Amino acid sequence: MTLTAGIAVFDRQTGQFVHEQDADLQFRTASVVKLLIALDFFWDRGPAYDVPEEDRERLELMLRSSDDDAASYYWDQRGGAALVERMIGRLGLTHTAGPPATHPGFWGYVAITAADTVRIYRYLLEEAPRPVRQFVMGQLHRATRNGTDGFDQYFGIASVFAPDFSIKQGWSGFQGSSGYRSDKAKPESVVDLVSEALHTTGTVGPNDRVIVAVYTLHPCGTPYEQAYAAVTQLTAGLTVPGGVRVPVS
Repeated sequence: MTLTAGIAVFDRQTGQFVHEQDADLQFRTASVVKLLIALDFFWDRGPAYDVPEEDRERLELMLRSSDDDAASYYWDQRGGAALVERMIGRLGLTHTAGPPATHPGFWGYVAITAADTVRIYRYLLEEAPRPVRQFVMGQLHRATRNGTDGFDQYFGIASVFAPDFSIKQGWSGFQGSSGYRSDKAKPESVVDLVSEALHTTGTVGPNDRVIVAVYTLHPCGTPYEQAYAAVTQLTAGLTVPGGVRVPVS
């Protein structure tokens, strides 16, 4: 198996996709589902959208440092797959689905596509109430170098573009990753739950001009560093209007 990719690059200034490659191909979300978890949390908190301090700290850690414990906390608190179904209806997602019924607690097994990811970011940037947009995007613009599981999450978008970018990354299946709840026997699924997955999603350019979603699967046993380099190289080859690239040394 070679690298499998699903890509969507959307220029909000022109309202057009700049690049699409298998944009409706489903991948397991890994930590990208944390965007839906956060949006579901905020959905019914208007009009003030006040966030209790305990939740604020937990949400910040989940979005900035991809904390898995925080995601599991809200997944359980807010009904698991039911929150995904709510967000599908609210945002008009067309190829997103909850995890297999046999593994209801595995939020990282939620299925998603690059095209649906663009829809999520467009909602955040163009339709979400201002406090929600400011909170969520504010965290993504201040993503930490490493996730709370110790993995370097500055691959893809964060390695290619500077200084204006936001990221919500996803990684799954790599040796040493904390992952989301130990899974001894992966379920049967139309979505690949076995191959190493590495995803880079976010925005690039002033005023979050361009939305970038790159989903990838790698041959089983691929080291994290190798996948990291491959996703970064793939992202560097994309046309991203207004993006300022990091100088290659």
